[in-house]
Amino acid sequence: MNASMDRTIAVIGLGYVGLPLAVEFGKNRHVIGFDIDATRIAELRAGHDRTREMDESELAAAEHLRFTDDPGALREASIYIVTVPTPIDAHKRPDLTPLLRASETVGRVLGRGDIVIYESTVYPGATEEDCVPVLEQVSGLRFNEDFFCGYSPERINPGDKAHRLTTITKVTAGSTPEIAEVIDALYASIITAGTHRAPSIRVAEAAKVIENTQRDLNIALVNELAIIFNRLGVDTQAVLEAAGTKWNFLPFRPGLVGGHCIGVDPYYLTHKAEALGYHPQVILAGRRINDGMGAYIARQMVKAMLKKSIQVNGARVLVLGLTFKENCPDLRNTRVVDLVAELAEYGLHVEIHDPWANPVEARDEYGIDLLAEPEAGGYDGIVLAVAHDAYRAMGAAGLCGFGKAAHVLYDLKHVLAAENSDLRL
Repeated sequence: MNASMDRTIAVIGLGYVGLPLAVEFGKNRHVIGFDIDATRIAELRAGHDRTREMDESELAAAEHLRFTDDPGALREASIYIVTVPTPIDAHKRPDLTPLLRASETVGRVLGRGDIVIYESTVYPGATEEDCVPVLEQVSGLRFNEDFFCGYSPERINPGDKAHRLTTITKVTAGSTPEIAEVIDALYASIITAGTHRAPSIRVAEAAKVIENTQRDLNIALVNELAIIFNRLGVDTQAVLEAAGTKWNFLPFRPGLVGGHCIGVDPYYLTHKAEALGYHPQVILAGRRINDGMGAYIARQMVKAMLKKSIQVNGARVLVLGLTFKENCPDLRNTRVVDLVAELAEYGLHVEIHDPWANPVEARDEYGIDLLAEPEAGGYDGIVLAVAHDAYRAMGAAGLCGFGKAAHVLYDLKHVLAAENSDLRL
C-alpha cells in the first residue's frame, strides 16, 4: 500500500480547512471536494470562495479537483480526509454530530484497503473510539484489517496570508506503522514546511487540543491582568510593552476569545478528563475568565458613560466589528455577540457594523442585522471590537466622528494611542 498519485482523494467538508487542502492536493492528483451545502458547491464551481481564503486563480490552479454534493461520487476515492467542524453545544459540551455524520457518509462508500484521515479537532481517543465504530457499522468492514485510519490535525489560521497550509508543519499519525508511513508521505507531498509523525493517533489528537488550550490560558492570564490593572488605574498595554522587552516574555494581548479553535478546543479536553474522573481546574478557570470578558467590557462601558453623564437607558452604542478576528469573514463562535447581548441588558440600543461579515450569515446565525453604514455623529458610545484594517485607517478622528458631542470610545484592540480613547482593555 502506498500514497501513489493514482489514488483519488476525497475531502469531506469544504470550509476554511478542507478547501485549501483539496486545492493543494488537486494541483497534482485527482481530488473530489465534497460538501453537503449545494450553494457552497455552486459557488466554488463558479470560482468563488466565500471564506476569502482562496481566490479565483488559486481555485483554477487545482486542475484535478472537482466539486460535488453527491455522496455517491465519493466511491471513486480510496483516501478520505474528513475536515468537518467540531463545535460545542449550548452547555459547552463537545458536539460530534457533524463528525459522526461525515463518518456515516464515508462508511457507505468505504472499500477494502481504503484510508480515512480525520483533521477535525477532537479529544484524545475520539477517532478510534467514536468514529471508527461508525465506519465499521455502516461499511461492514473491519478496522485495521479491511480499512485503516489516520489523524492529521488542521492548523489553518483564517485570514492569515503568511502562514498557509503548505508553510505550517503538519503532524501526522496512522492506525498502524505502515499506514502512518503512507499518510506521512501523502502530506509530505504538499507540505513544504515538513511533517512530524506522531507515534499514535491519540498523541496527535492530544497535541492538537493542547495547542489552543495553551493559547487560551495565556490569553486568560492577560485578561485577568487587564482587569487588575484597570482597577489600579494602570494602562495594560503600557505594562505589556514594558514587560515585552524581556526576551522570553510571551506577546499575548487581552480581548474577547472566540473563533472555531481557542474558545472551543479546551472544552473537548476537559470533557474527556471529566469522563475519566478528573476535574480540571486551571483549564476551566481560564475558560471562565475568557467567557466572562463580554460582561466585563459592557460594565466598563456603562460606567464610563455614567461618568460622562450620558443617559444609559435608550442610548445608542455602535459596535465596530463582529467577526472573531480582524480582516476575516469568519463568524464562528465570535464572542462579540456576548458583548452585544450584555450591552442590550443595560437598556442600550446596540448597532453593529462589519465590512467583512456576511449580513445573511450574521442574521441567520445570531439574529443580528448589520448596518450598511454607521450614522455620523449618531452614537453615545462606540466600541472598537475588531481591528479590521478599515477601522485602523479611520484613526481617532474618523472613529470619533461616529459619536455625538459627548460620547465614550472604547478601544478593545489598542488601535489608538491611549490619549485618543476613553477606555482601553
